[in-house]
Amino acid sequence: MTSLLERAFAEAGKLSSAEQDLLASRLLAEMGVEDEFDRDVAASADKLATLARQALVEHRAGLTHELDPDKL
Repeated sequence: MTSLLERAFAEAGKLSSAEQDLLASRLLAEMGVEDEFDRDVAASADKLATLARQALVEHRAGLTHELDPDKL
């Protein structure tokens, strides 16, 4: 465990039981969201690679044009 995490847990230990449970619930939920995000990104990697290949093919074929931010 890192010293920063140890410090955070020490501070959390000063909270009431209800506040500790709330903090723990939020932390676990956040960690779950991160895991879900990582799985979603990993699952979409093939799709993103396919889109990138298609974009390169279109660009090399002269089917793309430079985007002008002033015209958006």
